[in-house]
Amino acid sequence: MNDRLRERHGIVTSQFEFLRFLRDHPGSRVADLAAEFAIGIGATSKGIDRLEKQARVVRRTNPSDRRSSLLDLTDDGLQLVEAAEATFTETLAELTAGALGGPSGPAAVQVLSELRSVLERHQIGLPTG
Repeated sequence: MNDRLRERHGIVTSQFEFLRFLRDHPGSRVADLAAEFAIGIGATSKGIDRLEKQARVVRRTNPSDRRSSLLDLTDDGLQLVEAAEATFTETLAELTAGALGGPSGPAAVQVLSELRSVLERHQIGLPTG
């Protein structure tokens, strides 16, 4: 996945995930991303710094807490994440076609979906950030 995203869009999977999260959660803080992905705030901040230098993300002052910033995608960042999401979906479909494309595929998808719901309901495997 990293190779395909890098080749077509100049980003890696972690950058894609940050961009996708910010698209879906505009105005998030670095701490929100760190909690979502269960990684340190320092690593998250460095990742955002790189995206900011590439003019894909902007920081703005948090009006309710001036010690933190709120993050938003730029127009370029939004266009990038939309294009990269198409590549991500296409590549994921290619990778799973053999395992999920046969007659037992829909049943496997259903079981995995139910398992995820149970685990989330019991807060097992969720990021703790």
